[in-house]
Amino acid sequence: MEGSSSSYVHVLTTLLILLAFTSYVSLASGAVAGKSSTEFIRKSCRVTIYPKLCFTSLSGYASAIQTSPKYLAYTALSVTLDAANYTSSVMKNLSRSHGMKPREVAAMGDCVELLSASVDQLRESLGEMNQIKEPNFEQMMSDIKTWVSAALTDDDTCMDGFAEKAMDGNLKTVVRGRVLKIAQLTSNALALINTYASLHV
Repeated sequence: MEGSSSSYVHVLTTLLILLAFTSYVSLASGAVAGKSSTEFIRKSCRVTIYPKLCFTSLSGYASAIQTSPKYLAYTALSVTLDAANYTSSVMKNLSRSHGMKPREVAAMGDCVELLSASVDQLRESLGEMNQIKEPNFEQMMSDIKTWVSAALTDDDTCMDGFAEKAMDGNLKTVVRGRVLKIAQLTSNALALINTYASLHV
């Protein structure tokens, strides 16, 4: 009976050791995979004009992106759309503020329209990226690049409306600061989309 009990304890101990070892190997593999995904994002972001912003905005999605140029471009587009949506809402609320000069009211109105158009274009491009298919790859990528480029132009045009010295300093700083961030994210997304398209054979 004692031998049987001792044998049972031995088997149980062995199983526990194997389980602990398997868990350790699994965790170690996950850590290596995570590090490799993060490095992939860091390296890929070097092609962008704003690599630091690129990395900080995308590194949190490393587990989903892994080392896929397609998922990297898609995530960059998705992050940009979320930020543009938020900024568009902020600008709409800001445009209802009282005490603005007529020129500022007009510039805010233009900016709200431009940002709304930018959001629509980013949404269209994200939808197209989600449905990308082999037979029409080049045409679909061309459409995506056109929409993202147009969104970037709209962001720049919005900021141009607040370039005049006569504009209120605080308003100018808020608008240009927020929209500049969207423009930079959009520029980065476009660069990563171009990279993904160039890798397609």
